[in-house]
Amino acid sequence: MLNIESALRHSTRLSEVSDTARRDLELLLCHIMQAQRSDLFAHPERELSCAQEDQFLAALARLENREPLALVTGRQGFWNLELEVSPLTLIPRPDTEVLVEFLLQKSRLDAPRILDLGTGTGAIALALGSELKKAEIVGVDIDESIVALARRNAALNGVHNCRFMISNWYAQVKGRFDLIVSNPPYIAEDDEHLDAPELRFEPRRALISARDGLEDIDSIVASAPEFLVEGGRLVVEHGWTQADAVRKIFSERGFVEVETICDYGGRQRACTGVFGQSN
Repeated sequence: MLNIESALRHSTRLSEVSDTARRDLELLLCHIMQAQRSDLFAHPERELSCAQEDQFLAALARLENREPLALVTGRQGFWNLELEVSPLTLIPRPDTEVLVEFLLQKSRLDAPRILDLGTGTGAIALALGSELKKAEIVGVDIDESIVALARRNAALNGVHNCRFMISNWYAQVKGRFDLIVSNPPYIAEDDEHLDAPELRFEPRRALISARDGLEDIDSIVASAPEFLVEGGRLVVEHGWTQADAVRKIFSERGFVEVETICDYGGRQRACTGVFGQSN
């Protein structure tokens, strides 16, 4: 019978494929045993039940196959949220939180209308909704199952000012918005990073875009003026080598105050611009 201490010793084995092996196993045990990390340290002698041990060993095998911990547990933290995740969507990443921070800083309205294109788990929309209580937020995605996932995450986190709907980018969207944000596919079809082990378990359609990864970004930027109020702002995440190309797309589409947003590692991670006259 495994106890907490002996289960955590498996981190030595897991460290061959993960730089965060010990942390991953701690979080996995917390998930399986419905415990806090402090409980693991306080009671290392606590034994796993037979069912918990079976669950732990099965999950360990998945981690050793480099499957992301978020997919193994079905949960991922983002901002102040706990999100259900699925192989249908990208796993929300901490660097995307810079978009939330930026929009919260730039939002001068008490009740802005916000559109999140390609919402996935609903991470960006729900993070903004949790902070901007009077905002009206619409999140769209192309797949009914993904939209259902985002709705479950809204309920799970008690965020009530976000509405999720099926739409291929702007296709079913009505009205104009103060802010539009998107984390679209932006990896080129021949990008060598697609072979990275951590990307094997994520949906290709959420990663790959034609024209060297820029087709979806160009489409989003080109149509944005039809859905932004005068002085409205667009923010689009992109690959860290695409900053110059994306700024050019924004400028050619008539956006002003075009600038790049860097992630927590200092990499150029997103582009933003204002439609028409800035406020």
